Amino acid sequence: MDENKGAGKSNPVRWGAIGLAWFGEVHVDTLADIPGIELAALCERRPDRLAELADKYGVEKRYTDYRDLLADPQIDVVSITTHIYDHRDITIDALKTGKHVFLEKPMAPTAADCDRILEAAAAAEGFFTVGHICRFDPRVEMAKRAIDEGRIGRIISMHARRNLSKVIGQSVLDTISALMGDGIHDADLMLWFSRAKPLSVYAQEVHPGNNKYPDAGWAMFRLDNDAIGVIESVWHLPETTPYAIDARMEILGTEGALYINCGQAGLEIHDAKGIQMPDTMYWPMVVGRRFGILRSELDYFAKCVRTGKRPEHITPQESRDAVALIEAATQSAKTGQVVSL
Repeated sequence: MDENKGAGKSNPVRWGAIGLAWFGEVHVDTLADIPGIELAALCERRPDRLAELADKYGVEKRYTDYRDLLADPQIDVVSITTHIYDHRDITIDALKTGKHVFLEKPMAPTAADCDRILEAAAAAEGFFTVGHICRFDPRVEMAKRAIDEGRIGRIISMHARRNLSKVIGQSVLDTISALMGDGIHDADLMLWFSRAKPLSVYAQEVHPGNNKYPDAGWAMFRLDNDAIGVIESVWHLPETTPYAIDARMEILGTEGALYINCGQAGLEIHDAKGIQMPDTMYWPMVVGRRFGILRSELDYFAKCVRTGKRPEHITPQESRDAVALIEAATQSAKTGQVVSL
């Protein structure tokens, strides 16, 4: 990329958001309040939804076709928070226009689709990154630092769980499975922590609900450094569960161990409804503003655009490798066989 191209250090990054469902709105709500970012355009296929959010945030440029937004020369960056099966084509089209592209995880439903995106990104003028939010979690970042410092020796075993209430599961399981939707986080983190490549995976999924995709999945994989990883992703906790998300990971090494607890939010609210443990880290509202890890992640990409420094905290190849692992796990769950990578 031309180091002098882009928004420039003194000008705001002009950002267009594509996809305005629930998480798209969280993105927009966060972007609207980050210094150095101008929320300049919104795109949504549903005209009523588009008008609702554009009016709320005072955005004049409104598009129902993402191609029209991409044709707007005033937009520097686009974020894509659409259905996973739309990711490939929208991302490739965006990269071809020279826009900088922030794509929500997972990159795409298959490794083959990811490879198409990687080809487009390699030829593109703009920057490209995938929103693996957990890499910006300070608890995760500190664990990574301890691992890289050799404090637990060589990793030999990792286990993660990332479980949600069935209320949340039922709202999204028609678009993505629990393993692909949330297991992708832990697949990425385990590959990042270990700096190893998966050799084989065995998985099982369970489908107790009535949605399109399985509510729960477990995957065990062997890495080329002889370590093993186990991923548990269950979107079928009781409706009364207090957790916004019960996310924990243990990493065992030859010289020590690490335990990351992202389920304990540091706040419990006890009232007539029972106990709730609301999100205090990812995108909480504080003093009427969105704070948290999502804000840090989006701000990081905006700073990369302003300074002309290619984002390195997660690479497109790393994001693709996480998809490949979960895709293989899904295949294993369907066939009941160990799948080699």
